[in-house]
Amino acid sequence: MENRRRISGKTIGKLFLIIGGLIIVVIIFNMMGNFFYFINPVEEQEVGVQFENRRIKDIVGPGVYSDVGIFVDLQTISTQAIPFAVEDQEIITSDKQRIGLKVTGDIFRPGLEDQDLIQSQWSRYRGIYLDDTLARARVEDLARQSMKVCVGDRTFDNNIIGISRDALRACIDTEVNELVAELGLRVENLVIPDVILSEAVQVALDAIVQSRLETEKAAQDQLRASAEASAEQAKQEGQIRVEQSRIQEQARQGILLAQLEQEQLAAQLAVIEQQKQNDLATVDKQQAVTLAERERDLLVAQEDLEIARIVAERAIVDAQARTAVEQVLAVLYETNPEYLTLLLAQANASALNATDKVIFTPEGTVPNLVLAGPGIVPTVDTTANPATDGTETSP
Repeated sequence: MENRRRISGKTIGKLFLIIGGLIIVVIIFNMMGNFFYFINPVEEQEVGVQFENRRIKDIVGPGVYSDVGIFVDLQTISTQAIPFAVEDQEIITSDKQRIGLKVTGDIFRPGLEDQDLIQSQWSRYRGIYLDDTLARARVEDLARQSMKVCVGDRTFDNNIIGISRDALRACIDTEVNELVAELGLRVENLVIPDVILSEAVQVALDAIVQSRLETEKAAQDQLRASAEASAEQAKQEGQIRVEQSRIQEQARQGILLAQLEQEQLAAQLAVIEQQKQNDLATVDKQQAVTLAERERDLLVAQEDLEIARIVAERAIVDAQARTAVEQVLAVLYETNPEYLTLLLAQANASALNATDKVIFTPEGTVPNLVLAGPGIVPTVDTTANPATDGTETSP
């Protein structure tokens, strides 16, 4: 028994020794972990925060990092979207109506471009930057607050009908981002997938819609009846206007016909007047032509008379000139008979050609035809100058 007790005591002592050694190793390892880190990765969707002496040393992007120092450490912030969904069944509108609202979106932490923001807000919001659950819970609370603010500022219709939901979504987006900006976060892709109405509100809304439809239907019926009455009245008025138009058109056509007849008579009168003027103009033209012809004939006669007078005067002058020459010649011939004889001889000589025959016969006798023959010389040489020759030949 004692041996067994001794063996058990030794076993328990070894066990305590092993446990104590392990504890010491862990403590040493933990203490050594405060002095270095080796090949610590920072993923693509993360931002690394390097520490030295429990203070932020640097903000780094994706990569693998190692460091040695006093109390060095590397922690990472995920930049992936953190989806959230928040629902509130009881929100009061400005007109004291109750509606429910569901809002979803994505939460984003600061990235590498927000180094100053991380350094300034790390000590306050470290848990939100490192823990998705804390970040989601905080943003959901702020989103509920934003929902109450935006819904409470609007009436029931302005929260749920038509494009009003887009305005509500924009309001909640703006409100929640103003609140999370103080945490260094931002919310994107915010939507309102559902507006929740209680059963009582749904019944009341259906009743309102039904009443509105009935009211609109009654208004449409009234408008249709009014339109039909207006159409009938317009039809009757149209018929009256057509009849009036027909009468007016007949009267207008009568007036136009009378005007046309009057214009036709005026045109005929104008034609007659113009014909009369043309006839008068023709008579005047004929008279003018006749007068012009008479004046022309008178002018021609006067010119002919003047020409005849001038010709007569010229003939008188020529006659006087010839008479004067003849008188001078007569005086010359009278005073110089020899010169007259010479001129007569020259005239006779110039009147004879070489082939002419001259026969001189006594006065009162008839000349005989003499044919040329032997020994007969019946000719006289007229080429000889009688004045110089002075001989004559007679048969």
